[in-house]
Amino acid sequence: MIDAMNSVSGINSSLGMNGVTETRYVNTDRTNAAAAATVDETGQSFTDYFAKMSSDAINTIKQGESASIAGIQGKESVQNVVQAVMDAELTLQSAIAIRNKIVTAYQEVSRMAI
Repeated sequence: MIDAMNSVSGINSSLGMNGVTETRYVNTDRTNAAAAATVDETGQSFTDYFAKMSSDAINTIKQGESASIAGIQGKESVQNVVQAVMDAELTLQSAIAIRNKIVTAYQEVSRMAI
């Protein structure tokens, strides 16, 4: 599971998304279609933001796993283990919910008449 998530985070690892986005259109020739890239006010794209989110999710899940192992070995308190595992569980549930929304959006777009 973690290896599959690592492949997603390999997109890019910088982030600076502060909320407001704008779409910039580049049109070099009137016969060419406009190319759009969504960026925020700091110049970061959605791809950068998504890559940062996925790498943070991977790190949270890894911390939960390492806390569990440390708890089994008696090196970590029960409270810290429970907190780390609950954070990892919440992160995994959020990642699954986002994945489901993306799949639903893709299915809706694929059903559109051309």
